[in-house]
Amino acid sequence: MSAVTVSLLQYSCSESPPENREKVENLIAQAAGNGAQLIALQELFDTTYFCREVDQRFFEWAEPVPGPATDQFTKLAKQLGVVILLPLFEKKAAGVYFNTLVVIEKDGTIPGIYRKMHIPDDPGFYEKYYFTPGDLGFRVFDTSCGKIGTLICWDQWFPEAARITAMKGADILIYPTAIGTLPEESDTEKREFMNAWKTIQQSHAIANGCYVASINRTGEEGGTRFWGSSFICGPFGEMLAAGGEEEEIITSEIDFSIIEKHRQIWPFFRDRRIDYYKGILKRYF
Repeated sequence: MSAVTVSLLQYSCSESPPENREKVENLIAQAAGNGAQLIALQELFDTTYFCREVDQRFFEWAEPVPGPATDQFTKLAKQLGVVILLPLFEKKAAGVYFNTLVVIEKDGTIPGIYRKMHIPDDPGFYEKYYFTPGDLGFRVFDTSCGKIGTLICWDQWFPEAARITAMKGADILIYPTAIGTLPEESDTEKREFMNAWKTIQQSHAIANGCYVASINRTGEEGGTRFWGSSFICGPFGEMLAAGGEEEEIITSEIDFSIIEKHRQIWPFFRDRRIDYYKGILKRYF
């Protein structure tokens, strides 16, 4: 399949996972009804972004894969005939939890999962308390909607993650996200941060000659204002579809057949000096 219609679901969450799942079911059905074939959800799709604080009670929201959430949404994917990218709080074992994205095929099967590789630990983003760093490496899934590279939020700031995933064959890099403005940050800082957030991801598209889609939540949680602004951009960083700060579905048709021609014109992979890149394996020179 060369042309695929992609929808990103941008919404706010309450502290009730069942309520959030019902909301997401309705949004997926709406997107599918409008022709979406690949539907991507935001980071931690059915909870608030609880990493704003350190609180042991939030571990109760974690669940195994497969588990209740995947059971619910594999059935929905099969019913609607769509591919769903489902990011959730995974419980692997007692004391071992991951920030995970589950890939669900349109027939309801699960080709695999990706576990977030880069885990931040900053004010308002205390993820190291909750999540073990991903242990599956960077992954690409060959689905009925193309070769999908799965990355999550903090991963989006690292060119190495985008490069490796693209080199593994990804036609599109998908970044489920939870990013916004902390209570002490100004509107000026918000604009600066949001512009940088968009720019770094558009640069991944350009440097790797592939599509990029980023899905961010909306709403206010504990004083943090999530800025939404989910978007889909093409292989030269061009914006194909973008959202605002309210709840909405962002949709665009993308054509994977243009990637080869684009890379012929901009042959970054060809001209890489891999014989001089050993230093990238060092923490710092």
